[in-house]
Amino acid sequence: MSLQYALVGDMSWQKRAEWQTPDTPFMSFAFWQALSDTGAIGEQAGWLPIFVLVYRQNEVDADTDAAIDNSSNSDNKDDTALMQPVAVMPVFVKGHHQGEFVFDHSWAEAYARYGIDYYPRLVTSAPYTPVTGERFWLVQGESLSDNIIQTAIAGVDDIAQQVGASGWHGLFVTPKLAKLATAETAIIPSTDEIDNIIQGRNAGLDKASLNTPMLERQGCQFLWQNKNLTEGEQPFTDFDDFLMTLKAKKRKTIRAERRKVAEQGIICYRKCGDDITDADWKAFYHCYVMTYAVRGQQPYLSIDFFMALAQSMPEHLFLAQAFDSNGEIIASSLFLYDVPESKDESSTATLYGRYWGALGEYDSLHFELCYYQGIEFAIEQGLTYFDPGTQGEHKLIRGFIPTKTHSLHRIYDPRFVPAIANFCSEDRMRMAQYRQQAHEALPFNVDNMPDFDVNA
Repeated sequence: MSLQYALVGDMSWQKRAEWQTPDTPFMSFAFWQALSDTGAIGEQAGWLPIFVLVYRQNEVDADTDAAIDNSSNSDNKDDTALMQPVAVMPVFVKGHHQGEFVFDHSWAEAYARYGIDYYPRLVTSAPYTPVTGERFWLVQGESLSDNIIQTAIAGVDDIAQQVGASGWHGLFVTPKLAKLATAETAIIPSTDEIDNIIQGRNAGLDKASLNTPMLERQGCQFLWQNKNLTEGEQPFTDFDDFLMTLKAKKRKTIRAERRKVAEQGIICYRKCGDDITDADWKAFYHCYVMTYAVRGQQPYLSIDFFMALAQSMPEHLFLAQAFDSNGEIIASSLFLYDVPESKDESSTATLYGRYWGALGEYDSLHFELCYYQGIEFAIEQGLTYFDPGTQGEHKLIRGFIPTKTHSLHRIYDPRFVPAIANFCSEDRMRMAQYRQQAHEALPFNVDNMPDFDVNA
């Protein structure tokens, strides 16, 4: 049975099926509800959500069909009653680039030079969250397929036509989604086709009649792995066990950084879930806001958002705190993490470093609270990976391995497709070279140096 799509403006579709547990906490319904309830997403925030519902049409017999047609109950007349949900992909209509972490500012500038609107643009992502993960909610028993993806993309194209979007951007998608979405050979419009549009010589040839290729960009993030290669990829027993896999000079540097924190009279504590009090949340948010304030910016997320997470998904929250010699909280770092028991494959359970803030400058405290406390927690909890956030080569020399990221881009104006396609192709080569160079700079000793695979 072929798949179809519908465009939905709210999340009422949740109640119409049993949904699979998402691969990260950032695609959980609780996380998205907190974003919505606190105004982090929505029209006022510049993140207007539209949900592409992929469904199968339920078959009904003639009597049932007649009953629906003749019923005075408007709910029964709703065609959605015949839809069997399969998957849902979120799409945001945006007029800015904030909170995305895959930058296309140069593309917007190119449009502006030609006097063409780059906004609105469509984005599929976990808002404000540069974490690789699934971008579909799947019904129990379903698996991501080319048919689901192509049906969803047809829905994206529909939205783009309705709002006049310049393109669609799928950010930090999984390798599987990137592979399926780009499986068809990208057909770049010919010079003659583009020239016909520019000169207006062929009124019957418009943007919609041309093939719109799916373009891929690749990036690099740094991921810590709880694998002692000397011991046959066994998890580390403690932080010192991890340090012993590094070169002697790097071990010495990390130990010196941790000593510097202690010598400033700073003590660090870790709290999880319901043990995090309202006072802890207020202290954390004060630190979080201060980090933005020093750059003259306002934070994307409110205290109400974090309090909502505390109420709806405490089992995924871990807070690292730093106290000065007077017992006052001077810095906080909030992490989310997978609960291994809730995963089909506990070997993929990950700690995600997300939100940090400090009330002042303290030597090496950022490294301690955002990286070393996270590594210790991941080892204690038996988590396999630790994703500390986007960017930052300083992560590399602390044992975080360069890892490929993927984003998808669909540009609707054929005049810009060749240049952007060329940019993406060259960018992939640059990033492959960067990942290799970063890999060569890893601090591990020879017995624990992971293999480099340019295609991984």
